[in-house]
Formats: sequence, structure tokens, C-alpha cells
Amino acid sequence: MMHRYTFLLCLGGFLALAGCKSTEKAVYRTIRSNNSVALGRLPKLEAVVEPGPLNSAEGEGAHPDDASKVFRQELAYHLAEPQDDTVRYGYAKFMVTKVEQQRTGHLLQAVQMLTLMTPSLLGVPLEWYRTNVTAEIQIINARGEVIGTYAGSGRSKVRVAMYHGYSQSKAARLSDVQALRLALDQIRPQLDADADTLRLQLATSGPLEEVIGSAELK
Repeated sequence: MMHRYTFLLCLGGFLALAGCKSTEKAVYRTIRSNNSVALGRLPKLEAVVEPGPLNSAEGEGAHPDDASKVFRQELAYHLAEPQDDTVRYGYAKFMVTKVEQQRTGHLLQAVQMLTLMTPSLLGVPLEWYRTNVTAEIQIINARGEVIGTYAGSGRSKVRVAMYHGYSQSKAARLSDVQALRLALDQIRPQLDADADTLRLQLATSGPLEEVIGSAELK
């Protein structure tokens, strides 16, 4: 019996370390993903990120800087004008307001254990990580006034498996990052629809450097 458990532990460690897709590459691709044309219809904005409950699970899920990386990439490609310009006309504040992460597939795990993890060697998943994220973007002018609020949600599903999945120790992070990207994908067309109005309002309040005694961003 002890030999059986020792074998299972060793095989489980092997599954966690070998044969899975690179999570780091997948996270990088997700952060850099670019599913629409860079419109550049808003002026340059200072990014402010509040990850909220995203990093509440210590040791699992998104890294502390993942939300900032995803949002700054979004600004660089989709929202702010692409030219090199140090002048900022306000703030784009990204807030993660709700995060729910689940692990599903416990029945599959039981089957795997009964069969000495043999299905895993054939590519059958061990489990899935699912993340639901709700997020908001606020556009704030140089006076500290909120001139637009936009919300979106994202639902991701990442499989833990050999060959065609990710390691058990890293899938939680990828699930969170994918959900963030999907939430931003929902917000983007809302911002695009209001871009002309927002641009006019931001220009009217002027750049941050020229607003004397401007309110500090809360």
C-alpha cells in the first residue's frame, strides 16, 4: 500500500513539473493579446490600478502586478494615442470589483487516483480552474472629476493536464489573467462609443501639468 501511495505522489509531482504547457508564455500572450485595431481615440492618460480582491488568495491566482500589466497593455494599444507624448490629460482608473475562482473536476481526480493516474498520461485533464471577474474603468479628468464609468465581466476556464493543459500550481494565475483580459474586451467597445465625447471633455479640462491645484486622485 505504501508503495502505491509513493508512486502516486511521485507521479503527481511529475505531472506538476513536466509535460504541461508553459504558463509563463500563456500569461505573456494573454497580456499582450490584441484582438482589435488600435484606435487611439483618447489622449494620453495616467494609468491607476486597484486590483481589489484579485490578489486575496495568497500563493494562488494572479501575481500582484498582473492586473497592472494587463491594463497598461490595454491603454497602450487600444485607448491612448500611440505617439510619444509625456503630457497626460487625466487618469484611466482600472478597478477589479469582484473575483470568484473555482476548481472543478473532482470526479475526474477520483478516477485518476483509482487508475494510478494513467488517463493523465493520455492527456485527460485532472481538473479545471474557472475564474469570474467583474471590473470597471473610470475616466477621470485633470480636475479629478469622473467623466465616465464602464464595467465588464470575464469568465475563464483553464485545464490542468499533461500535454494539452497547464500545471496545477500555475493554472490559477492563468485563469485570473484570462478573465481580466475578457473583462477588458467587454469594456473596450463601450469606451470606443464614447471616445469623441470623452476626448472633448478631457481636452476642455486641460492636461495635468497645466491644472493648478488640481484635486489629488482618490
